[in-house]
Amino acid sequence: MVSLDFDRIRTAHERIRPYVHRTPVLTSSRFDAASGAKLFFKCENLQKIGAFKARGSTNAVFSLDDATARRGVATHSSGNHGAALARAAKLRGIPAHIVMPENSAKVKVRAVEGYGARVVFCEPNDAAREAACGDVLAKTDATLIHSFENYDVMAGQGTAAIELLEDVDLDVVMCPVGGGGLLSGTAVAAKSMRPKIKVIAAEPANADDTAQSFRAQKRIVTDKKFTIADGLRTNVGEQTFPLIRRYVDGIVTVSEEAIVSAMRTIWETMKIIVEPSAAVPYAALVENKINIAGKRVGIILTGGNVDLDALPWTTSK
Repeated sequence: MVSLDFDRIRTAHERIRPYVHRTPVLTSSRFDAASGAKLFFKCENLQKIGAFKARGSTNAVFSLDDATARRGVATHSSGNHGAALARAAKLRGIPAHIVMPENSAKVKVRAVEGYGARVVFCEPNDAAREAACGDVLAKTDATLIHSFENYDVMAGQGTAAIELLEDVDLDVVMCPVGGGGLLSGTAVAAKSMRPKIKVIAAEPANADDTAQSFRAQKRIVTDKKFTIADGLRTNVGEQTFPLIRRYVDGIVTVSEEAIVSAMRTIWETMKIIVEPSAAVPYAALVENKINIAGKRVGIILTGGNVDLDALPWTTSK
């Protein structure tokens, strides 16, 4: 059975090394004092395309054999995955077709087009996205590279955890969870390198399907409410959830107010820009959702692509 193991993540690490940044790990004495722990922030907001998604897409594209690659790749994405896949395809010199909702932020559309990908617009709902992507695949014979239901994508995402644990020894590693690609890769890599490490994920209370699924020990699909961390509104995947059940120690949820506060505090204290989804794990610490006193805690800051003009500093929606 095809799945994800540490060998696959290590292979991905070597494969994508020439094409991605080894991002820095930052610390803050202010955050350490406030948390009673030692915090280490893996800054994927400084990654190519501004997010960890560059890792998974690059690994998936460069894992294809030459004949398959020549037919191109396709996906549906309104955010970082689309830009990451477009960039990876450009690096390999193959076509990329990105299905995007017609209400996608113009900055994200420009990013995808800037890498030379063909953008196909659709109605802003899941059914329309999948139908449009299916039409593209039928017409082009391109290969679908899903943003998280793909083991090569998961393996690529797991390379961030390899780098983090090569740089620092940790008791706990934290990341946000949406579809679960990053969490799956992180958990497999972390548990393989440090069997006693705790892997904790965080998600918005308004998009808590993974936490519900984890408690029930079966995948639960929910209708999502508004969350400022819109990158985490995706339901956890059918392929990712079994890995999460096996390797993850806990999943906590956080309020909208805590996400906004955490994001702003990271901006003001560390002088780096992170998007709302990236701030969710630190928000869990702000709300004391896990006991980290005296622990060494790694937090993967997933991205920094923020539409500043559209970002509210209120949660009144």
